[in-house]
Amino acid sequence: MDRQIISNSQGICIMSMFLIGTSIVLEVAKNAKQDAWISIALGIIMSLPMIVVYSKLLNNFPEKDLYDIFQYVFGKKIGKVISVLFIWYVFHLGALVIRVFSEFVNVVSLPETPQSIFAIFLGLLCIWTVKSGIEVLGRLAMFFLPLIMVITIIIIALLYTNSHFINLKPILYNNTKQVLLGAFSSFSFPFTQSIIFTTVFHSLRNRKKIFKVFLKALLISGIFLLLSSINNVVVLGSQTTTDLYFPQFTSTRTIKIGDFIERFEIIVALIFVLMGFIKVSVCLYAASTGTAKIFNINNYGIMVGPIGLLMINLSQILYNNTIEMLYWANNIYIYYAVPFQVILPIVTLIISQIKLKSNKSKPKVF
Repeated sequence: MDRQIISNSQGICIMSMFLIGTSIVLEVAKNAKQDAWISIALGIIMSLPMIVVYSKLLNNFPEKDLYDIFQYVFGKKIGKVISVLFIWYVFHLGALVIRVFSEFVNVVSLPETPQSIFAIFLGLLCIWTVKSGIEVLGRLAMFFLPLIMVITIIIIALLYTNSHFINLKPILYNNTKQVLLGAFSSFSFPFTQSIIFTTVFHSLRNRKKIFKVFLKALLISGIFLLLSSINNVVVLGSQTTTDLYFPQFTSTRTIKIGDFIERFEIIVALIFVLMGFIKVSVCLYAASTGTAKIFNINNYGIMVGPIGLLMINLSQILYNNTIEMLYWANNIYIYYAVPFQVILPIVTLIISQIKLKSNKSKPKVF
């Protein structure tokens, strides 16, 4: 398949929607209660060194993605083993996202419909999109993100009459440990999930500005999630926000204009599903390109269908119910992801810097 190119603006839009994705549905740093916004702000700051690492990796190896870098840094055999582990991480994340959104639709809209039905339709749509190429995904994200931002601003404005800013007080009343744990939680889920874009951003038109793309997407998604957290607390209260499965959806249900304009949560649900579609598609793309390179297949599109179907199947056996899903997302994933999102890229960068310095030149095509 010919190499595809996306603009830097499209890269920012894809990554922003990816990071917002499941985070807006499940709510980030809920355990910090009214201080969740502080945790998210700290999580953004903590993520800055990691996006420097991700950017440096891609800048050191122009036109190469993370799987190519693994093979250069660790050698072909070990590099392929590490690639397989990273493919599992991406594949597993894609299945988790499918399950989150199928559970969301099942709980809030279609309780009598098996959630597997929505998972199948979402997965098949992602397969079709990824087979069409990353450029298609870029154009979709470029079109929808500005629209989503405008709708979000309107919804926040409409919620103003239902807001009680006293709910944000007392600041730092809870154990500071909970705030720091919330910061680590938002650092791991979602901000450092941006490691996946080291398999995508080799396709950027202007690769000299990779760091700016990472930074702008991090800030856009971070501010979006921070405002969402504040919005939920001032509308619902900190305890209610903590107790609910999907607080953002519930807070929007309180909007009512007169006696005839209501049910804005339907719009929010559509936005959530669109974010999930982008996130699953990116995961599927990353898993497919990596698998193709493991088997030396030039056209990653051959792998999209089988991997997408396996991803749908895995999503159905991950959890027995919504409570298990939320427990994994809030208590286990944040530690499970650290080796892939933090340790592996740092080790890879250090070894690559040593190799490049010893070679005194960037590697040739390998």
